[in-house]
Amino acid sequence: MLNISCDVSNWACLRLLLVLVFSANAVFSGTIVKTLPGFDGELPFTLETGYVGVNKSELFYYFIESEGNPKEDPLLLWYSGGPGCSALNGLIYEIGPLAFNITAYEGGTPQLEYYPYSWTKTASILFVDAPVGTGFSYATNSDGYATSDTLTALQVYYFLKLWLVDHPQYLKVQLFVGADSYSGISATILVQHILDGNGDGNWPILNLKGYILGCPRIDGQINENSKTVFAHRIGLVSDELYRATKESCGANYYGVTKADSACYENLKLINKCTKDINKNDILEPKCTWASPEPEPLARRSLEENSEDFMILSPDFWCHNFNYSLSYVWANDESVQDALNVTKGTIRDWKRCNKSLDYTYDVTTVLDYHRNFTTKGLQALVYNGDHDFTIPNVGTQEWIKELNLTIINDWRPWLVDGQTAGYTIKYSEHGYRLTYATVKGAGHSPQEYKRRECYQMFDRFIHYYPL
Repeated sequence: MLNISCDVSNWACLRLLLVLVFSANAVFSGTIVKTLPGFDGELPFTLETGYVGVNKSELFYYFIESEGNPKEDPLLLWYSGGPGCSALNGLIYEIGPLAFNITAYEGGTPQLEYYPYSWTKTASILFVDAPVGTGFSYATNSDGYATSDTLTALQVYYFLKLWLVDHPQYLKVQLFVGADSYSGISATILVQHILDGNGDGNWPILNLKGYILGCPRIDGQINENSKTVFAHRIGLVSDELYRATKESCGANYYGVTKADSACYENLKLINKCTKDINKNDILEPKCTWASPEPEPLARRSLEENSEDFMILSPDFWCHNFNYSLSYVWANDESVQDALNVTKGTIRDWKRCNKSLDYTYDVTTVLDYHRNFTTKGLQALVYNGDHDFTIPNVGTQEWIKELNLTIINDWRPWLVDGQTAGYTIKYSEHGYRLTYATVKGAGHSPQEYKRRECYQMFDRFIHYYPL
């Protein structure tokens, strides 16, 4: 395990440390995992787990080598949103080569199956539990748990550089930064850190090719405003109420107070129409649920701050029920031993930790994206078209703010001859941005349309049009 004594704000210290580490041929922690509880036989892919120490914190990672050509396939750094949702969520439920056998579960250690439509078919993926306090990542003292949008971006940047020092063969391949949901904020800043570090000649130089953002939060005001627009477009709000709200609010629905009486009252009516809608997927039932309790009917809110706690019949399916096995599996001592989790560091693993010591210190990263348009990067941004948490209309709005040139106009993209969503491609000064919707998907799209999202990623990463 590598421990870093430099403060994350001290660039000179970090750079010197990296040089000293590399020159000394130091070996970082990381163990190849050949078997996992619940999986029959040896894993049919290369899995490495370990920690990288950054600023009083130990960031836990899962690295899966490309099942294609790892010497040439790109490296994708991936972490989940929340903030505080474990990268295991991405690995098991979204883009990795494993999945739980949910239908056959009868108790005990959940069974894992190999999932064929994994993004690791064509890329090596470095999953990291970030920020600290997420998943199996932990701080070495209480002060280390305090983090924020800006600190998360810095920590992940240093984590990535340190990991690549120990895995120099991946410095040669193309690098993509990937994240979803709220991590769209810190991942954007992370991309900027990489560009700045490369521009300043900070060692090692990272071979950044682009970034991939799923249902990302980019601008708070645009995102919150888009929810009212989306609610109307999708048919949750009447034309009359929407027009009245738009007129009384001046098309600004963010941060409205009681002082704006007419606007405030209209927004209350809209909220009344939508409060019982599942925000992650408007077509699915709304329910809140968390880690399994011994009693079969015991349910507690997954979101500790949820205002609308609804308990449904145990025979009633809910999307959140799919998450149950991750709590059972990841809290199993034999699983943590197999993953080489440091004993005594995690008392209760949570898929999404809602008790982080986290400061939300960035409201928009739109200017970063404006800067990216001059850097020749490749970008893929996508949304589920039934996502009410990060609505597709908001994502399209901030992309329009970049004033890019359309090179392939709005059209359907297909999987097996069927419309999988819609896409549009932009270009400016060598920068390429592909935007896609995923038809019928919620938040995050890979959980709902896993195979279609694999096809989307596979085409993008090989520079094929969707």
